[in-house]
Amino acid sequence: MGEIIAPEALVPLFKLDRLLNQGTIPYSSLTDKSLAKHRTDQGGRRITLLGSIDDKPALLTAERAAFPSDAESIEAFHQCLSNVKNLGTNDIYHWYLASAGQSKQNPPDVKLNLITPCTEKHIKKYSPQGVRMVTETTEIYRDYVRPYIAKQRDQGRLDWVFNIIEGRKEQEGIIYRDPGQGEAKEEAFLLTPDLNWDRKTLTSLHLLAIVERRDIWSLRDLKRSHIVWLKHMRDKILEATVKKYPEVEKDQVKLYMHYQPTFYHLHIHVVHVMLEPTGTQATGKAFGLENLIAQLETMSGGPDAGMADVSLTYTLGEAHDLWLEVFHPLKKGLKG
Repeated sequence: MGEIIAPEALVPLFKLDRLLNQGTIPYSSLTDKSLAKHRTDQGGRRITLLGSIDDKPALLTAERAAFPSDAESIEAFHQCLSNVKNLGTNDIYHWYLASAGQSKQNPPDVKLNLITPCTEKHIKKYSPQGVRMVTETTEIYRDYVRPYIAKQRDQGRLDWVFNIIEGRKEQEGIIYRDPGQGEAKEEAFLLTPDLNWDRKTLTSLHLLAIVERRDIWSLRDLKRSHIVWLKHMRDKILEATVKKYPEVEKDQVKLYMHYQPTFYHLHIHVVHVMLEPTGTQATGKAFGLENLIAQLETMSGGPDAGMADVSLTYTLGEAHDLWLEVFHPLKKGLKG
């Protein structure tokens, strides 16, 4: 019988051959092996390596552990952050790459988002909360939800969006600007990286297409008259994305809108299909652009018929103002 090796001793004996093909790009097709860093799953937090131990083939999967929850460990984590590099700043939002190790030689391995000064609404959004399914009828939208949206837009929460549109912030990151079709300048939009993307891991690619017009607040404002414009945006977004990131193909890109969105100015999320699915991509939160276009195309009525004329079922956090002020009271019969 061969020598028995303790389990703890196996990992140091692992000899790396290569990063195994866990992404969407076959390793053999990569002429530049430095691109292998893009082919990780779980948003870049897990990799699988092919190698050997004692000349026998072996697979080693590494995944970052969950962050600690005790106060002492959290404080220690914060204190050990180094090599903090700013990726961008816009209004109250800031985002960075940093290293979680003590050595200044450690490569960046942590993506940081900072909101300061944050509001009570931010605190609610990032706090643990239960989730409910609600059905928003056309009447509920008209009587309660649209007035709520109008109020949110009047409180300066879109300043960071207007900073981008008007050329005051984040211009260096803009991937593509579309001036609109012909003379239709109100159809202009731009494409820029989402603040949650690290700008390098292609399988966690996340971009935002932000329209320049200010009269469309959410997918509820989309009408049959917008079908041609939506198709134009879809095509231009896909073309610009694969041109900027040639390792990505058009059928590896997913387009969707949120409802309720984080901010009430029409925007389209552009993500890699391998991006780790989270609640923000789940049914009841994400509405696929292709499905929205198809729904508008099959909808009866004239050019003004649209998404405001249908009921929508979606998820809401129990700390969301719409749950607290509208849907919970409706459930309890406190609103007529």
